[in-house]
Amino acid sequence: MRKVLESRAQQDEERMGKLEEELKGARNQAEDADKKYDEVAKRLAQVEGELERAEERAEVGEIKIVELEEELRVVANNLKSLEVSEEKANQREASYKEQIKTLSAKLKQAEARAEFSERSVLKLQTEVDRLEDELVGEQEKYKAITEELEQTFAEMSGY
Repeated sequence: MRKVLESRAQQDEERMGKLEEELKGARNQAEDADKKYDEVAKRLAQVEGELERAEERAEVGEIKIVELEEELRVVANNLKSLEVSEEKANQREASYKEQIKTLSAKLKQAEARAEFSERSVLKLQTEVDRLEDELVGEQEKYKAITEELEQTFAEMSGY
């Protein structure tokens, strides 16, 4: 029985040695797992921080997008207003060009009439000057005839 007990004791010691080795291995694995866990936890905290910053940037980006879309709508409305204003201005310009053509034609006609009138006035003034000169000549003749008649009457009456 002693041999059985010694044999069992030796088996138990061998078993205990194996179990101690397994325990050391398990401890090492646990330590490695703890280290990996700590590394993963640090990395997770880092990634969560990066995620939080990325979400903040995304929110800021979304706000900017909304602002830019509103600004784009305002610019689009301004552009439409400018296009309408431009169209109206083009219509007014066309109308003004037509008025300028009409007024230019009327101006040419008025200038032609004015030139014709000036020539007519010049001709008439020349005619008036000639007739005045003729009148002065006739008045001098009349005066000379009147004086001659008076002289003749005076001679007849015995003056």
